[in-house]
Amino acid sequence: MSAPKLFSPGPVLVKDNVRWSLLHSDICHRSKEFEEMFVNTQEKINKLFQADEQYYSVIVSGSGTAANETVLSSIFKPNDTVLLIRNGMFGDRLFEIIQKYKIPMIETDSTWAKYPDLDLIEKTIIENPQIKVVAMCFHETSTGMINPVYEIGQLCKKYNKIFSIDSISAAGGQFIDVVKNNIAIATSVGGKCVGAFPGSAYICAKKELLENISADQCKNVYLSLYKHYYSAKTTHQTPNTPNITLFWPLNTALTNIIEEGLSTRIERYQRCAKIIREGAKRLGFRLLLNEHMSNTVTSVFLPEGIEANLFLDEMEKRGYVFYIGKGDYAKQNMIQLCNMGEIYEQDCYNMLNVVESCLKDLRR
Repeated sequence: MSAPKLFSPGPVLVKDNVRWSLLHSDICHRSKEFEEMFVNTQEKINKLFQADEQYYSVIVSGSGTAANETVLSSIFKPNDTVLLIRNGMFGDRLFEIIQKYKIPMIETDSTWAKYPDLDLIEKTIIENPQIKVVAMCFHETSTGMINPVYEIGQLCKKYNKIFSIDSISAAGGQFIDVVKNNIAIATSVGGKCVGAFPGSAYICAKKELLENISADQCKNVYLSLYKHYYSAKTTHQTPNTPNITLFWPLNTALTNIIEEGLSTRIERYQRCAKIIREGAKRLGFRLLLNEHMSNTVTSVFLPEGIEANLFLDEMEKRGYVFYIGKGDYAKQNMIQLCNMGEIYEQDCYNMLNVVESCLKDLRR
């Protein structure tokens, strides 16, 4: 097997002890050993979100979208309305889920890479008292933008709205703090900034909200938040057979964050992003964003005359994997240089050296 360097926004390079944790003995998900692992992982998820005793976490087998669909298909009663704030592909995915379940929805501007207008959002909330939930991505991965979570959280507190956040690519890479940001529900997954494998998603939510969900209001069978909460609370298990093997790497990766220190990890991500951005500009790339940038995703347009797919193919031959831009950005020769997972400063310098060599060869 090849061992490429993944400078992509998931899957990510994982620490050796995360990989080795896959080799645990065969475990039954109805055993005491699994239940102990489940509870321990829940506690570590709460620490990741800096949650207090008001919050409870559940684990869902699936990608981050599974966690988002679990939430959005479960928390609405008839005639409840959601205000969706979106400015990229993953906000669009929230839109798709909301539409699929026929949830009444109101939107503000949905232009990609445009920072949300707080005055417009407040005006929309005031003019539409039927809004129960405000939903948004913390980190819009398709652009690398960090949205104004604290500010919108304060609006939700002021007007008594439930704030639901997709923190799929933020958890472990940004300071989230569900209490400070007035977040009622946060979703994420192991295979991004946390440094585990894809397929282990989780939800951290206020207990009060979870207690008020009924089985009947959940519109999905496998992704019923009521079932996941009830099963976790009463038996320390999942309602259906979970991805048992992925619980161990998720737990190990969360332990790694606790031992490294969340602030230390985030500072490492910030240093790596700075190296990548300065190096990319030096090599002639143009950055999509100049502010509100995440600690782990840098969206750049390739220098003139360099075709994105050819560049990505050539870099993969050299052992490096990047993502092409989403949507129309792909046609504009945009790629994403990411530093999630087990990537350190020297890895970034090495990558930039290979990029420089690749560009020279392609121009030749």
